[in-house]
Amino acid sequence: MAKLIYSAISSADGYVEDPNGSLDWGIPDEELLSFINELERPARTYLYGRRMYEAMLYWETAHTTDQPPLFQEFTGIWQAAEKIVFSTTLASVSSARTRIEPAFEPGMARQLKSAAEHDMRVAGADLAGQAIKAGLVDEVRLFLVPVVLGGGKRALPAGVRSDLELLDTHRFASGAVYLKYGLQPA
Repeated sequence: MAKLIYSAISSADGYVEDPNGSLDWGIPDEELLSFINELERPARTYLYGRRMYEAMLYWETAHTTDQPPLFQEFTGIWQAAEKIVFSTTLASVSSARTRIEPAFEPGMARQLKSAAEHDMRVAGADLAGQAIKAGLVDEVRLFLVPVVLGGGKRALPAGVRSDLELLDTHRFASGAVYLKYGLQPA
């Protein structure tokens, strides 16, 4: 069975978006993006909520822009993966290898994990929170960047208790820190 992995760039105080919904404070530098690319290369399926899918849609056409090689590399990784978007409001998608599901159903996600030959990713704090609450997430990978936002959207869901096992860490020259945790079964 494949693992379901939640990965997020987070402020030091635990937010993935600032109070205005902005993500610009977390744009990775080359060292961090190189590390992220290595972690994401094996991903074959991404599970997204609508807002995260819309934010990631940039990568569908990023190859047509003048981007540094590491950004182009991530573009290829993203474009090659299957994408499942869970949304009640999205009528169509504008990226290849993408389908819409009307709602996140834990049973369906379990079936996807069982059938997958490669680890899967869940992206977006809201959807990841639902998957964590359902006991579906096997690993949490957080990239804490050296900024305090003081509020915004939390990286991890409120009201959920999960015991974590630290599996790996990495420190970057920028002051960012990678933390990889395994979630202990409830």
